[in-house]
Amino acid sequence: MSKTMLAVVKPDAAPGAEIREVKIPEYGPADVLVKVKVASICGTDLHIYNWDRWAQKRIQPPLIPGHEFCGEVVAYGKEVTSVKEGDFVSAEMHVACGKCVQCRTGDAHICQNVKIIGVDSNGAFAEYVVIPESNIWKLDPAIPQEYASILDPLGNAVHSVLAGEIAAKTVAITGCGPIGLFSIAVARAVGAAQVFAIEVNEHRRRLAKQMKADFVLDPSKEGVHAIVMKETDGLGVDVVLEMAGQPDAIRTAFNIVRSGGRISLLGLTSKPISLNFSEDIIFKGITVQGINGRRMYQTWYQMTALLKNGKLDLHPVITDRMAMKDFSKAMERLKTGEASKILVYPNGTK
Repeated sequence: MSKTMLAVVKPDAAPGAEIREVKIPEYGPADVLVKVKVASICGTDLHIYNWDRWAQKRIQPPLIPGHEFCGEVVAYGKEVTSVKEGDFVSAEMHVACGKCVQCRTGDAHICQNVKIIGVDSNGAFAEYVVIPESNIWKLDPAIPQEYASILDPLGNAVHSVLAGEIAAKTVAITGCGPIGLFSIAVARAVGAAQVFAIEVNEHRRRLAKQMKADFVLDPSKEGVHAIVMKETDGLGVDVVLEMAGQPDAIRTAFNIVRSGGRISLLGLTSKPISLNFSEDIIFKGITVQGINGRRMYQTWYQMTALLKNGKLDLHPVITDRMAMKDFSKAMERLKTGEASKILVYPNGTK
């Protein structure tokens, strides 16, 4: 094995990234070295690339970003017992401390001291990545590499959808970025009665139709509340999955959920927003959930089962495939709003 590899590097506290030749990372006794087959670009990666306010506060360059991937085990430390060379794997990139109250009571996904590979340490936009054995997720070889590289965002969708009753329920999804689009597929797969997709971006609305949402609505041109009420006999939807993080979308979510319904909030807001707690939450008796990441590792078992059983068609969401050397082109493509999930290939092939 060579001692160096190609990687996407965020070298400085400034916009952009570079393709550089760097040393293959060293691994410890409880670590696994994985040869990356496919990685996927996330909105977080765009924040890092653009060097926005969030990135300036969180990221410490130099950094190899990337937290969505799949690959093959090529080496591991002497304490590792659960994998062998050649195993097909992905990973939960949130590394929990294992010691805080949340970790010790079954909520490691909201660990107080979590570190994220690809954000707080070098990640998967490289030919090789090091993962703690505890975070490795072995995969059935029958799962396509394209799907295996997007388990992180798919897990967010599965966590959101399955955070409450869903079978035979009416569901609205506000915001049809990749996780919102995945949520359409997951809700359909587990028996939702009707799915409303609400999105202002025309490209994303087209994808929502391909994902087989029953109603695809443009809130900038259509009366979403009136349509939802008409189609639900004046009740409102049982479940709203809020994926946009925009004030208007969040207000729409509270407006269209029925009394006694559920709102699961995944979209991140850039600033505080105002709500009428009395009218929107208390008098309606609704359940409001904050959704963060994937449950470790309940969500991983759930999404693996859905994929192995062929329940999910995710291909419409994968709009672009590029060689890793064209990473900057991929980021510019993502900025256009005409791409959804972009896969990158370290070896330049598909």
